Amino acid sequence: MKNNTINNLLLTLTFLLPSCITEEVPDNTPQGNFEALWKIIDTKYCFLDYKNKEYGLDWNEIHRRYQNRLTDDMTNKQLFQVLAEMLNELRDGHVNLMTYHETSQYREWYDQYPTNFVDTIQRIYLGKDYKTIGGIKYQILEDNIGYIYYGSFSNAIGESNLDEVLNELSICDGLILDIRNNGGGSVSNINALGSRFTNESKVLTGYDLHKTGKGHNDFGDTIAVYLTAPSSKVIQAENQETENTENLNGQKVRFTKDVVLLTNRSVFSAANDFVRIMKVLDNVTVIGDHSGGGGAVPVSFNLPNGWSVRLSTTPSLDINFEHTEMGIEPDIKIDMAPDAEMTGRDAILDKAIEHGKEKRKPYRGAKAIDPHCRNHGNCPWCQRKVKYKDKKRRMNREID
Repeated sequence: MKNNTINNLLLTLTFLLPSCITEEVPDNTPQGNFEALWKIIDTKYCFLDYKNKEYGLDWNEIHRRYQNRLTDDMTNKQLFQVLAEMLNELRDGHVNLMTYHETSQYREWYDQYPTNFVDTIQRIYLGKDYKTIGGIKYQILEDNIGYIYYGSFSNAIGESNLDEVLNELSICDGLILDIRNNGGGSVSNINALGSRFTNESKVLTGYDLHKTGKGHNDFGDTIAVYLTAPSSKVIQAENQETENTENLNGQKVRFTKDVVLLTNRSVFSAANDFVRIMKVLDNVTVIGDHSGGGGAVPVSFNLPNGWSVRLSTTPSLDINFEHTEMGIEPDIKIDMAPDAEMTGRDAILDKAIEHGKEKRKPYRGAKAIDPHCRNHGNCPWCQRKVKYKDKKRRMNREID
């Protein structure tokens, strides 16, 4: 009796196990790979409900429409084309289908908009004596406005490099931070750079969400994200040091005067997060075009045929709990002129320089004569001060 019971149990398990395996691993066929991809997006992708509200994305309708394009005898290239076009319905630059020979990309987040950046024009403003350090180009422009260009957050920027750049630009009345065409990179770099523009030790910059289930809106509680500024030497609007001024050893230089951040549609991913962070700071104004978006952390999953799909899983929200996935509006919207390459003028950069001049305080002392003066004795004001001090010293010696 006992043996019969065991045999019946084993027989039952024999029938059950194959069906369980079939449900977990789709067939390596066009239909099987299609279903696997559609289900991964349906259960893992974090923006389905948000994009349904933004532009009417219906993921179930997408399933019906693209399933009709499948055939049993289609080639891998044909299957790739169908699946890639289906993923492009998500309008997400973080979503890619990757094979051994090809990777799909959604490019319309920047392709259908003005570029708003021309490197040959930038070189006119930079001149020939600009400096580079740690992936950063920097220069002092006309009217004593500092300029930093950072083209990729993938380029490491050491703390000592930032100290050197900001210390040199501390004589400037304001700073232009240009991240146009920055496609993202390391989150650690955006925090290292962003923390240099605030006096606050801790600044709330937004929130993260994490999926907790297969439903389109299955998210856990929001997680607050902070920008943490180091204890540092602070460069104030009058170029005065207010804390830890006795020496810079082990310290971090911060720039708390007026800062203009330049953006365009090619600002994406970590660079888009940097815009979100900087918009919170009171001394920062964003000028240029809407950023490109990419407000989530991407993760990869595999299909039965060995292809992989990368998709957004963890959305980022701003301090008002709004998504940044579709990009961030600038404070001042402006495009470069269509004839910019002929005139050699960058309207976005010109606007930033004008803004910096409007924001700065009236010059006093040496700077009223020479804005670049660092009190080294070269300008007329300094020279008069030196002569006055010499005269006072001579008079004091005569009295003694």
